[in-house]
Amino acid sequence: MKFRPCIDLHNGKVKQIVGSTLSADRPETLRTNFTSDFSSSYYARMYKRDGLYGGHVIMLGPGNEDAAREAFQAFPHGLQAGGGITPENAKYWLDQGAAAIIVTSYVFREGKIFAERLKEMRDLVGRDKLVIDLSCRKRDDSYYVVTDRWQKFTSAKISPENLEYFSLFCSEFLIHAADVEGKCEGIAIDLVADLGKWTPLPTTYAGGVRNVGDLLLIRELGLGRLDVTVGSSLDIFGGHGMKYTDAVAFNRQQEVAG
Repeated sequence: MKFRPCIDLHNGKVKQIVGSTLSADRPETLRTNFTSDFSSSYYARMYKRDGLYGGHVIMLGPGNEDAAREAFQAFPHGLQAGGGITPENAKYWLDQGAAAIIVTSYVFREGKIFAERLKEMRDLVGRDKLVIDLSCRKRDDSYYVVTDRWQKFTSAKISPENLEYFSLFCSEFLIHAADVEGKCEGIAIDLVADLGKWTPLPTTYAGGVRNVGDLLLIRELGLGRLDVTVGSSLDIFGGHGMKYTDAVAFNRQQEVAG
């Protein structure tokens, strides 16, 4: 298990937002936890210095392309690219220095899985360069993949069978627990436990992490099989729950432990 960093971009700025409030139709509902005075490349250089590979740059809507390019150029092949990825721009972002591309909305439309698009993306960039974002919200007793800025439920349930199916097309999963993401009020315990038992691939969990204690809880519930990304609770993003240096130290301890 390791901590993976993130750079979330909104209107060209590095931000931390409450993901469930992001809506194209109702921009007034957006809750922003933090807007940085530093550039995306500042964070990318910091992650490179500390050897934090495998994090992600997420472009939340248009107007973030320049900032994304700066991050990839500052940390070549160290960060994954997500947000509006399609066959038309996937190779472009790899050429800009992204380590892999992350897809969601292109392969999930109208509440359905488009298998031919999954195959198209895999064949275009290679399974080893493709990450599928299965960010989800809870409905009844199950978690379902959500798209369109986490506002629309699909028919795709987070289940052992579906995770096995998606693993045919990609090398990793990125899974935000959208109901708790950005709130710093605790992780989705049931989702973490299920992912630890079910996932057949390297999987990064995000959502609700408050402090180092939650990292330890994810390690325990996820059986050591899940990586984690942390946003709003980190001091580098204006948070008060966890120091960035403690997250880096956590990784060092995992490396020593084997």
